[in-house]
Amino acid sequence: MKPNLVYILADDMGYGDLSCLSSESKIRTTHLDRLRAGGMAFTDAHSTSAVCTPSRYSLLTGRYNWRSTLKSGVTWGYSEALIEEGRLTVGEMLRREGYRTACFGKWHLGWTWGRAGRAERETEGGGSGGEDVDFSKPITNGPTTRGFDHFFGIAASLDMPPYVYVEDDRPTAEPDHVTADKGMAFWREGPTAPDFVHEEVLPTLTERAVRFIGEQKDAPFFLYLPLAAPHTPILPTPEFRGQSGTNDYGDFCLQVDDTVGQVMDALEENGLTEHTIVIFAADNGCSPRADFTHLASLGHRPSYHFRGHKADIYEGGHRIPHLVRWPEEIPAGSTCDETVCLVDLMATLADVLGVELADDSAEDSSSLLPAWRGEADGPLREATVHHSVNGSFSIRQGKWKLELCPGSGGWSYPKPGDEPVGVPPFQLYDLDADVSERVNVLEKHSEVVDSLTALLTMYVKDGRSTDGAPQPNTGPLRWPQLEWMR
Repeated sequence: MKPNLVYILADDMGYGDLSCLSSESKIRTTHLDRLRAGGMAFTDAHSTSAVCTPSRYSLLTGRYNWRSTLKSGVTWGYSEALIEEGRLTVGEMLRREGYRTACFGKWHLGWTWGRAGRAERETEGGGSGGEDVDFSKPITNGPTTRGFDHFFGIAASLDMPPYVYVEDDRPTAEPDHVTADKGMAFWREGPTAPDFVHEEVLPTLTERAVRFIGEQKDAPFFLYLPLAAPHTPILPTPEFRGQSGTNDYGDFCLQVDDTVGQVMDALEENGLTEHTIVIFAADNGCSPRADFTHLASLGHRPSYHFRGHKADIYEGGHRIPHLVRWPEEIPAGSTCDETVCLVDLMATLADVLGVELADDSAEDSSSLLPAWRGEADGPLREATVHHSVNGSFSIRQGKWKLELCPGSGGWSYPKPGDEPVGVPPFQLYDLDADVSERVNVLEKHSEVVDSLTALLTMYVKDGRSTDGAPQPNTGPLRWPQLEWMR
């Protein structure tokens, strides 16, 4: 009998925000703690990127995001589809295996809006590009064409217009007013539908997920729940305000925790707990919008003891909370210290189901099933590649992490262009001795630098990092962030 799968992806939630991962956390995530107690916690789990869109691409395709046309940054509310037409996704693989597949939440991988006429060019702020959208028309190239039977959610982040719900392939209502918020909540000005209230998005997505679980009967199902929280706008509903003892961000994390609890309760109430894989992860590290200074004054560190935060090549940018529960296979209360990555989902599920993956799919995905079962007898991944918001690379193998930029590659000091004069162009850290990445040992280990550079070069040129026939990357092989290649 094939197991069900529920995958909950938090948006911008730090490793240190979960009380089951950090004893220092001031936020008591009781439901996530319950999930961890019933399954496995990963202490060395990573997103492929330090920002939203590319992490989602990797999770659903099993392919590093920088192989796509998006070499840095994220997509916006009016962007075209990033997942290539015909590329196998986790949803499509499971659908072929008889699963009912559904996605409720933040897609953030682009689709094609219906247009009334000529489309305007989109700008980074997401405010233009929508002048010509006809919201009475269906979208195309959306989730239902990328492996999902059903979709309900939003185009991009909750701070990116347009602010409309889309169900399957149609907006549920046409925008009739414009909203914006420049405070801690923060969302960009944009067209807003009458049935869309920012504060109600998380409860609405939760209700949809719970209802979907209750509707399942005979066929196995895959529920992908990419939340739009605790990303901006930071908007905990009244019953959670003031409950964390920190600030609005901490309260919003508690609301995410409550969503996880409602989903687990729905599985239990419908007799599905034992036969369902539940995965919780975040798409990258915590955003500075959480107000790190205030949280630190209260003794709370969203990035735990890792350097940096969302957008950075440092560990705080991509070291994420990751919990998995599968009562039939995973020992309760277990811990895995192996290096794992969001990109590993497809190969893991293929291993669970006995699916043979073609060479042109899941090129960077490794099966975590041996770790789930407590049977791993060595590293599950040869190496793991990470990407910052500006497209800077790092490669991790064992204790060594090589960062191919002189600073953060993101939003923390030293930002790109603001690095101190004379700093080395690259960084090498021994994470066993220096998990906070403070002592650059680049000049002491030239052999490690040469080895990791050669390995990353091979990964790029071969179009894959796993065994199989070489594959093409989408777009040019060379781009600015790869000028270190010879």
